Amino acid sequence: MDELISQLLTFAKGSWKHRWLGLLVAWLVGVIGAGIVLRVPDKYEASARIYVDTQSILKPLMSGLAVQPNVDQQVGMLSRTLITRPNVEKLIRMADLDLGTASKGSQDGLIEQLMNTLQIKSTARDNLYTLSYQDKNPDKAKRVVQSLVSIFVESSLGDSRKDTDAAKKFITEQIKTYESKLESAEARLKEFKLRNIDVQTANGGTDIAGKLSEISTQLNQAKLDLREAENARDAAKLQLQNEKSESANISTKSLMQESAQSLTTPEIDSRIEVQKRNLDGLLQRFTEQHPDVISTRRLLKDLEDQRKKEVQELRKTAMANPLSAGNSTLASQEMGRLLASSEVQVASLRARVSEYSLRYDKAREFLKTAPQTEAEYAQLNRDYSINKKNYEDLVSRRESASLSGDLESAAGVADFRLIDPPRVSPRPVAPNRLLLLLLALVASLGAGGFTAFAASQLRPVFHDARTLRNVIDLPLLGVVTLVLGEAAKLKERSDLRKFFAVLIALIASFICLIAILAFISGQIG
Repeated sequence: MDELISQLLTFAKGSWKHRWLGLLVAWLVGVIGAGIVLRVPDKYEASARIYVDTQSILKPLMSGLAVQPNVDQQVGMLSRTLITRPNVEKLIRMADLDLGTASKGSQDGLIEQLMNTLQIKSTARDNLYTLSYQDKNPDKAKRVVQSLVSIFVESSLGDSRKDTDAAKKFITEQIKTYESKLESAEARLKEFKLRNIDVQTANGGTDIAGKLSEISTQLNQAKLDLREAENARDAAKLQLQNEKSESANISTKSLMQESAQSLTTPEIDSRIEVQKRNLDGLLQRFTEQHPDVISTRRLLKDLEDQRKKEVQELRKTAMANPLSAGNSTLASQEMGRLLASSEVQVASLRARVSEYSLRYDKAREFLKTAPQTEAEYAQLNRDYSINKKNYEDLVSRRESASLSGDLESAAGVADFRLIDPPRVSPRPVAPNRLLLLLLALVASLGAGGFTAFAASQLRPVFHDARTLRNVIDLPLLGVVTLVLGEAAKLKERSDLRKFFAVLIALIASFICLIAILAFISGQIG
């Protein structure tokens, strides 16, 4: 740190030695800078404010039905892209700025100058746009801003209608393309369904493997039912044959006795049994002389007499044809009916097993080609679904585009309102001479200091023994000190007073010039 301070002091001492040269340069730079600042021409600013109303009552009403562009974004983009070469050329013709530009180079220079100086400022929240331009001629600045306002309003959003028509045309072409694709996909899907109608009928909404498993279960159940029916039929047939054999081997007498013993009258027996139970119930409540008890006993006696008569008639029939009587027993008749029913059931189950066997074989054949068929059907169905979805989306978008175009034609997109007409500021807005004079003063002082420092580096002087010893790298035997006399000290003080007087005069000159300009500016304002 001490070394840095020592080095800075050395630079300061060297620059102080050439202070008059630096002060001279400062005066020269100050005078030149002040002259340049005073000679810079005044510039007047013309400006105008435009309000863009992007709200419309139809927007919320048509929400979801029509495509509504982001008008705020479009207007903002228009404001940022308005200052283009074609628009500036149009502005030059409208403001008659091309009257004094005969050569191509001057015209290009004018275009570049306008593109760099024209400004469009916006406040995005309020949709307010400020158009401004600065020029040394107030009338010229006003004409430029007027022309710029006209271009800004006229070139609003006329291209959006063209974009809508182009979009509708493109969507219509795409609809035709997808319509042909959809028809082709429908034809392929129809052809596939006709070609594989058996598979679709067999599936019934179930895959082939599941259908095969279902048919296999039904076939196994049918085979089991068939075996049960055949076993029941065989048992009935065997029992009937055994009964016939026993009836043929016994003697006629025993057959007659057995037939006589086995002769029954089921209907009368059941009525007798019912009347007996009825009589028991009546005796529990009434006596033997009760009319109901007497009538019941009489009915019971009549039934028993009728039973005896029928039994005698059956015995006579059995004795006349003992074999027929034996075969016509109730058990034989019942067994015959059971056998006939079993035969019918067996035939029905055989037909069912045969049908299920055919279905099972057919399902197995379908199973071999099922994966390829299902994959082909899935591909066709997927292509058809995609084409159908794209077609419906495009039709919906075309209708939306049509509504958007009609909405734009009916309500307009934005309303441009001129809030402040073009006007020119009464006093110049540029240049800021006060600031420029301060900068000129700072530049002059900086130039003087730099000149003194540069001169000290070009003609270096050693101000102490340590600096000399560090530079020459030789032993230093001693230092001779200069002792100034009274006359030399007075001369040095006088020289110092003159230097500060000239420096203060430079600063005071700039301060006075700034004060005068500020006073004049205040008087004009």
